[in-house]
Amino acid sequence: MNNLPVSLIAAAFCLALSGGAYAAPATATMSDYVAATTSIDAKYKTEKKDCKAQSGNARDICLEEAKGRARIARAEYEESYGPSAEHRYELRIAKAEAAYAVAKEKCDDFAGNAKDVCRKEAKAAFIGAKADAKLADATADANATAREKANDANAVALRATNEARQEAVAEKREGAYGVAQEKCDALAGDAKDKCVNDAKTRYGQ
Repeated sequence: MNNLPVSLIAAAFCLALSGGAYAAPATATMSDYVAATTSIDAKYKTEKKDCKAQSGNARDICLEEAKGRARIARAEYEESYGPSAEHRYELRIAKAEAAYAVAKEKCDDFAGNAKDVCRKEAKAAFIGAKADAKLADATADANATAREKANDANAVALRATNEARQEAVAEKREGAYGVAQEKCDALAGDAKDKCVNDAKTRYGQ
């Protein structure tokens, strides 16, 4: 099949992972926080209303994009208002989940195996984004631990980072294998068997 679904997935994830942060003022107060979240909610309601002028799947995609932007904006402000490893992780996850929701909606423009492959690719990209978020979080925790413990700090940080990296690689490989399997379903007979065996060999299944 062509690479159109892949380009749609990439576009959805690039859209979510880009964009300026909704930065809080240097001396943000609770009233600033309330004003910011109120503004985000108001913008979301306006965008949602604008989406209703569209129809079909274009409307569904528009609604998911608006919902994703609002969710990311809230997470960005949370991280800016109260910087922490937890908020940074939640921001990464918010971006991944927003991108995944949009990508799934875009897959509805396809049918049959093309739609199945598109959804598998969207899920694989989502799994990869979550794995990267966990890796970044684990690395940050390991580095913090390393700073607190002078003795064998480097070994502790390296071990935790390597374990997180291995887990991320395994999760990404599993997602890629699922995509490859789905693509094999478009084939039949010996061609399908060869495709499945090649996929198993390539991804160590």
